[in-house]
Amino acid sequence: MMGWLGSAYPWVKAAHVIFVIFWMAGLFMLPRFLVYHQEDGLDGAMAARWIEREKKLRQIILTPSSIVVWALGLMLAAHLGLFSGSAGLGWLHAKFALVVLLTGYHHWATSYSKRLARGEVRLTGKQLRLANEVPGIAAILIVLLVVAQPF
Repeated sequence: MMGWLGSAYPWVKAAHVIFVIFWMAGLFMLPRFLVYHQEDGLDGAMAARWIEREKKLRQIILTPSSIVVWALGLMLAAHLGLFSGSAGLGWLHAKFALVVLLTGYHHWATSYSKRLARGEVRLTGKQLRLANEVPGIAAILIVLLVVAQPF
């Protein structure tokens, strides 16, 4: 397949997968941090440590990797013809929709992290633990779509 990326396609794809791994690692970690932060309490030295950990995770892993994932992913999608109406890319449309939802989850989790830092609790520990399952389910669906390309 020779789209506009030419021979750079496998390198861009590899970089995309690498940064997806980083982003997903952060998306698996942050909800666990939120559970521990909320259960350890919102005041004192432990809370300050959780606030700092969450901030570093957001700034060093989550935000940069999500930006790179989006940039490389859009390049790959353009290479495959997503924006030019190429046929047979239903799987890519579905993957794109899941990544949009996962990005929304990312923003929700980072927002909740900032709320906890301000002492605002809106969810129970059980609800946070359930929210921790979202990235795993999304990863399963995205990998199935990319590998099997069912439609």
